[in-house]
Amino acid sequence: MSARPAPVARIADGGAVPRHVAIIMDGNGRWAKKRFLPRVAGHKAGIDAVRRVTRAARSMGIDALTLYAFSSENWRRPEDEISDLMTLMRVFIRSDLDELVRENVRLRVIGDYRRFSSDLVVLVDEAIARTAANTGPILAVALNYGSQAELANVARRLAERAMRGDLDPATIDTGLIESQLDTYDLPPLDLLIRTSGEVRLSNFLLWQAAYAELLFTETLWPDFDGAALADAVAIFGQRQRRFGGL
Repeated sequence: MSARPAPVARIADGGAVPRHVAIIMDGNGRWAKKRFLPRVAGHKAGIDAVRRVTRAARSMGIDALTLYAFSSENWRRPEDEISDLMTLMRVFIRSDLDELVRENVRLRVIGDYRRFSSDLVVLVDEAIARTAANTGPILAVALNYGSQAELANVARRLAERAMRGDLDPATIDTGLIESQLDTYDLPPLDLLIRTSGEVRLSNFLLWQAAYAELLFTETLWPDFDGAALADAVAIFGQRQRRFGGL
């Protein structure tokens, strides 16, 4: 049977609160440029925004927050910027993991993060393991993630199963595909936000966003905070979601 979008979890004073919010965190470089700072300063400020927004999401009762931290296309950036980003990932894990454990947050990573350096892979694996038993909200971080590659991997795995005779192609439906996605254990995506004024999905959660509400804001990511997230959730709560019906 094909999977159907799950209902929104709860109703707040301003309307419905999404169960699953995803954010394309864009604008770090422009934030730094406006202040005549190096790009790494924008990325550092972006880490502060991650802390603010993840805490705000927990306080609002959002079940899952997915952040686009490093795309499969980001490898095209200059080597020194990639190195800075990897360093900031290490800093964030070491400094914030205890808080995630304490707040009962379960960390999930989507994407092929094992392409990163071995020490960073170990840090990520340890962080996932330390939060695996947590039962509270999910923080999913997209690392070396690309939605087209994700879908190609799903198609490849299903084709291999069919060739072995383990799968009847006639039984392949949307539910089976969704069970093979990186986000298989996350709630259906309700709201996708992109900061910085860009109006595109940039290869992020293309399948999952099929019936998500999209919100594009001019705010640069380092300036995004709990109030901005609350505004986005309020806008979401005012929208009517029909999922193809009337």
